[in-house]
Amino acid sequence: MPLQDERRLREWERRGSVPLSLASLVFLVTYAVRVLAHGLPRDVRDLLLLITVVTWAFFIADYLLRVAVAPHRWSYVRRRWLDLVVVIMPLLRPLRILQNYSTVQSRQERPRLSLEARVMSYAGLTTLLLGFAASVQVYATERQAPGATIRTYGDAVWWACSAVTTTGYGDVVPVTAKGRLIGAGVMILGVVLIGAVVGSFSSWLTKSFRRPEERGDGQGPPGDG
Repeated sequence: MPLQDERRLREWERRGSVPLSLASLVFLVTYAVRVLAHGLPRDVRDLLLLITVVTWAFFIADYLLRVAVAPHRWSYVRRRWLDLVVVIMPLLRPLRILQNYSTVQSRQERPRLSLEARVMSYAGLTTLLLGFAASVQVYATERQAPGATIRTYGDAVWWACSAVTTTGYGDVVPVTAKGRLIGAGVMILGVVLIGAVVGSFSSWLTKSFRRPEERGDGQGPPGDG
């Protein structure tokens, strides 16, 4: 019964959106603390590692359950390929918290923000989360690599800023294969996100400076009618 399965899938995704978002933040925080806080007692580090693994297992279980419930499983996997990516690379999972606001807005007849404002907000927040996650991951990967130029978290943040904006100063760069793979992904996503922000801002400016009759708001020039 595909229709019933589709309803069950949507209900599961609706109910799980908030718990998964909270788990995403927990995963990112525990992973970042383990990487950045070098003087933690071993018991605390083990506890943080346990929480990280449990939340990762939660993501995997949620994805497998959604695939099992979906009426057309392989079609669902192809259509929702990003879900599989964030299960494999859970540091990208916090980016999905932005979907909650979209869901809330879609239930309203008239969204509070214009399309351009929403796109700029989502892209801006996504860029910040992406930069933070990338800086933590690259720092963990590069700091002890032979010939590494990224040895402090400050170096990693500077690298992430230049990578996301595709500036590429070249003073600090990843030297490991994993670090360079992360860098390639960050640069590709950075082009998309920065392009979305700039394009939406340009569209907003264009609409702001149009005359009322050009905006199609039904108001003609003064003196009509």
